[in-house]
Amino acid sequence: MDRADSGGTPAVRYRRPYAVPENLELLRGPSSGTVHLPTHLDWSGNAVYDLDAPGRIVDLYRAVLIEAASPQDLYTYLNAAVLLRLWALLWLPAPLRKAWEQKFPVLAEISRITTAA
Repeated sequence: MDRADSGGTPAVRYRRPYAVPENLELLRGPSSGTVHLPTHLDWSGNAVYDLDAPGRIVDLYRAVLIEAASPQDLYTYLNAAVLLRLWALLWLPAPLRKAWEQKFPVLAEISRITTAA
């Protein structure tokens, strides 16, 4: 529930901006091998990801989707084919998922199919 300010106007909640690419085809990042994320995307101290390890690739995609400062981060580290394969497996904040699914109906369809299954 939003709190009202002294004038009775509902307070506006901060909404984190999420980067969304113009086109999924622009996501041409690596699909295998090892990736080291810069600290603005992963400051955990464990920012090296083996994309051939199923758990680590999911972790990388989640980190980049949530922390990307610009579409360039997405273009550099994400791959469209991999994103489509992983989309249903990614735990993402609801506003981020909504932004991506509104822009790219194919992602919404993946979510719809996997939710119905």
